[in-house]
Amino acid sequence: MKERTLTLLEEMLHIHSPSRREHQMTEYLVKFLNEMGARIYLHENQAQYGGDSPVIFAEILGTLDAPPVTLNAHTDVIEPNAELNIIKDGNQWRTDGTTTLGGDDKAGLAAILGAIDYLKRHAIPHRTFYLVITPGEEQGMLGAQHINWDEVHDEMTLSKNMIVFDNAGRANRVAYQAPCSYHFEVTIHGRKAHAGIEPEAGVNAIQRASRIISELPLLRIDSDTTANISTIQSDFPTNVVPDRCTFTGEVRAQSQERADQVLAQYESIIQQQVGESKCYDFKATLDYPALRSKDGGAFVQEVIEAYQAVGVQAEPQIIGGGSDANFFAAHGFNAAIVGVGMQQVHTTEEYLEIDQLLLTTEMLVHYLTQ
Repeated sequence: MKERTLTLLEEMLHIHSPSRREHQMTEYLVKFLNEMGARIYLHENQAQYGGDSPVIFAEILGTLDAPPVTLNAHTDVIEPNAELNIIKDGNQWRTDGTTTLGGDDKAGLAAILGAIDYLKRHAIPHRTFYLVITPGEEQGMLGAQHINWDEVHDEMTLSKNMIVFDNAGRANRVAYQAPCSYHFEVTIHGRKAHAGIEPEAGVNAIQRASRIISELPLLRIDSDTTANISTIQSDFPTNVVPDRCTFTGEVRAQSQERADQVLAQYESIIQQQVGESKCYDFKATLDYPALRSKDGGAFVQEVIEAYQAVGVQAEPQIIGGGSDANFFAAHGFNAAIVGVGMQQVHTTEEYLEIDQLLLTTEMLVHYLTQ
């Protein structure tokens, strides 16, 4: 299983598949799944966001009398990733430092494909399982959030219990909870004036925005809540008092209620600073909903026990990032997010711990055959 899983991993790493341009990976996966005897449904939703690849849904029937499960990973990678040079250094696979590795999420795909290949090659009885393989995850979970579930349900009925192979880090953490995230944009309006002749007649929007930002709770607000300002924009000649300044950021919280509280606090602070003039625009947009266990952690415990069976003392984890699982949760899926050994993801220092990938592959084989 090890050799075959790593062969599949290397083949996929060498397929360049940035967000919205994953068609070669899709072709590779469809070919593999056809060879494995899967029933495939290609959900063509990519035109909605300018992509070139469908979401792959697949069903692999089993013979064991055990509840089915759904498996998920994504096909796109973070740039720069073209002309990848893989350096194999003992247990670590990394790059030469000029590109990302793409272990996020080719390692997740390799765990799934390696397990399928092993089961089929050795004719090992297993439970029925489903695959949901998405494009566009790295740019706001585009593939997942644009799924028309009515159309999917007309083609196949998936298990609501889902293992997502997209957690950074080692194989000993199983995430079951993740935050919702809001993007916010604030525009502060001032009043133009000549900065040298009559500055008193102006209201400097940058100055007003700076005072507001200094009052906002940011970064680690509490154990379950974070916030960040990422852009500030105002471009005027130096002799003009600027009458407009826009800043943007995000708020992440482990509950919708807490996110609502922070955003309401932000608007209250803005109102206090601008006074009765109310010369501001405030807009908050949900990027993705929160992820929660839907059965009190029972399914996550099943996955943890599968890890324990292959010698990994895994523990449940609350994480601070979003994934496809957040959007799936909004449609009733009960997700557990597992690690495959990817480290320093989204950077050119990214590397993959091969032993952790193989442990997750073994866990999946065990889970599917119980």
